[in-house]
Amino acid sequence: MKKYRPLSLKAVKSYSLCARASKVSVASFSEPPARGDSIADFLAKLPDVYAARDLKAVATAIVSARERGKPVILGMGAHPVKLGLSPVIIELMKRGVLTAIATNGASTVHDFEIALVGHTSEDVARELCNGTFGMAQETGRGVNLAIKKGVKKGYGIGKSVGEYISKGVFKYKDKSIFSKAYRLGVPITVHVAVGTDIVHMHPEADGAAIGKGSMSDFRLLAAIIADLEGGVYLNLGSAVVLPEVFLKALNVARNLGHKVQDITTVNMDFVQHYRPGENVLKRPTSANGRNYALTGHHEIMFPLLAAAVMEELK
Repeated sequence: MKKYRPLSLKAVKSYSLCARASKVSVASFSEPPARGDSIADFLAKLPDVYAARDLKAVATAIVSARERGKPVILGMGAHPVKLGLSPVIIELMKRGVLTAIATNGASTVHDFEIALVGHTSEDVARELCNGTFGMAQETGRGVNLAIKKGVKKGYGIGKSVGEYISKGVFKYKDKSIFSKAYRLGVPITVHVAVGTDIVHMHPEADGAAIGKGSMSDFRLLAAIIADLEGGVYLNLGSAVVLPEVFLKALNVARNLGHKVQDITTVNMDFVQHYRPGENVLKRPTSANGRNYALTGHHEIMFPLLAAAVMEELK
């Protein structure tokens, strides 16, 4: 066997630290917060590195897109509603920041219940033991009736639910994303996986109406994404359905000859999953564009992003 001796380090070449390029310097350091700081002060004191830098970049991209009349689309699951973020989303619609919303079927359930009685989200494990999970009469009847009435008028599910809540007797309709989107004329689309939502278990569920309404919303979303050049698509907490829908709608838009290349895509979640990473961030921007992954809890990160956007809007 060949024998080795430890290398001598006497001839190792070195250089001056002052001449070396470095990734971190005191110029990028944070400053400690002070009592009474404004949101602008807080943001300015964040370290200029990694996620803090990305947060500011996303806010700038959103504001820049709106200043140039480009779309900002929010794709979201139902958790933002359950986490109390509806007022923040509504305010962003009112200010013209969010120009469209794409969501899933569960959002109609939670938004409807919030608008009707001011509370939502049951104890699934407990109710499942008795077979009573998802069997609230008002929700099953109301959401399905809204869909059937709207689809007969040629609406998608989003507009159907929005109109139903907006024109109905709902004590907390001011907290409804669907109602406010309908009143503001902001497109809101619903993309349903049949059998995933509690309203599908009720006798009032009409598969033909649900399918037709969801298909109509897919085509509407494709039309909106066809106009996304220079805009922003933000995925908030949807790990499967919305990333898949976004990818297909984007492909349809490009297939039909629409230029949708220079876009900014963002995924916000407390865990970065495969489909959002590929179908929202990497694949859509592989030829051009920018993508950002912001990791953290929705109830903290989304209001923080909204605050950063509000500051830049000034």
